[in-house]
Amino acid sequence: MTHILHRQIQGALPTAVGGKGVELFDADGKAYIDASGGAAVSCLGHGHPEVIAAIKAQADALAFAHTGFFTSEPAEALADRLVAGAPQGLDHVYFLSGGSEAVEAAIKMARQYFVEIGQPQRHKIIAREQSYHGNTVGALSAGGNMLRRALYQPILLETHHIPPCYAYRHQRPGESDAAFAQRAADALEAKLLEVGPETVMAFVAETVVGATSGAVPPVADYFKRIRAICDKYGVLLILDEVMCGMGRTGTLHACEQEGIAPDLMTIAKGLGGGYQPIGAVLLSRKIFDAFANGTGFFQHGHTYMGHAMACAAALAVQKVIARDDLLANVRAMGTRLREGLVARFGNHPLVGDIRGRGLFQALELVADRGTRETLDPQVKLHARVKRAAMARGLMVYPSGGTVDGVRGDHVLLAPPFISTAGTIDTIVERLGDALDAAVAEAGLPARG
Repeated sequence: MTHILHRQIQGALPTAVGGKGVELFDADGKAYIDASGGAAVSCLGHGHPEVIAAIKAQADALAFAHTGFFTSEPAEALADRLVAGAPQGLDHVYFLSGGSEAVEAAIKMARQYFVEIGQPQRHKIIAREQSYHGNTVGALSAGGNMLRRALYQPILLETHHIPPCYAYRHQRPGESDAAFAQRAADALEAKLLEVGPETVMAFVAETVVGATSGAVPPVADYFKRIRAICDKYGVLLILDEVMCGMGRTGTLHACEQEGIAPDLMTIAKGLGGGYQPIGAVLLSRKIFDAFANGTGFFQHGHTYMGHAMACAAALAVQKVIARDDLLANVRAMGTRLREGLVARFGNHPLVGDIRGRGLFQALELVADRGTRETLDPQVKLHARVKRAAMARGLMVYPSGGTVDGVRGDHVLLAPPFISTAGTIDTIVERLGDALDAAVAEAGLPARG
């Protein structure tokens, strides 16, 4: 009997009682390799002694001081560090408790910015289909995940969506990457002209798409074209790097690989590595100046924003990543993971695509590799894979509705930055066994 309203009401979850390195342990003593970092959160794995020591030291000194009255040393130090490594032009930080809060705040920042500079008619948001930006009302409104949106549609904000830069599903036969990138970006300009560019305040996008479609990277110069279109029409670019940022793709910020900087950027999961709840918005100087020279404040806030213990934990996480050169390990182990996945699943009749960047990789599961036909949603192969993986001591992050919110299955992998070659090889082996078991259970074609 539980008095918790769990994510799934039916069925019992194992009880986590400990963690060390890349593994979590349940109350029965079973170990699980955390190959998804929970939800791409645990970048340093579990039980890191230096992070735990930093949390304890901060608790001894100061656990909480409301930011309406005080700042704190760890918050100031973390902000300094984040700005020092931020994309060009981002020079202030607004701390929150997670990714959804960060996206919500970024949307409000965009609105207030235009009010402050005398363009109050700008209030519309454009985002992409098959995106996910969080579960608060504003963040859910921006997101393009139809399944998550459906129940709450009547209370969501006015938003507009364009097709994603999702090459496996949207690139035409014979179409070059450059041509597809232009066509995908042109959809933004077409939508702006349709709804009235003078009414649009922001375009919101995940630099590398996360949970909804599974580690979908942009193609060619897509984001350079997006940046140019936003500049042409005076629209703010909000990049959501809650899942793909803070080193997950092999660079501190995923947009570094695109050669652009946004006006606002949201970060969270890899920022604190799960050791304390924390997220943040990085904002450009022009937005900060509009607030500073206007009303003099940002009209928003949460009780636990800038929490001293959360900032201390995140600061420790970021110091360890830099000191131990873990981004180099992300790149090296990311290459090993991709090669392992291709070797194990490259000819699998139900694996249509293997994609991602760094330690952010995914398999898209299909009924037919040739036609890319999706599996029957009622089969729920992604859920079967999760169960089979857990039985084998492996945590992965599968999802359904990959293509349109209803059709499609994928399995997302986001192992800790501390993963070794042996860890990566074991992940691939256990995932292969789990997929084989799930396929057999569903009565689908055997592995090729």
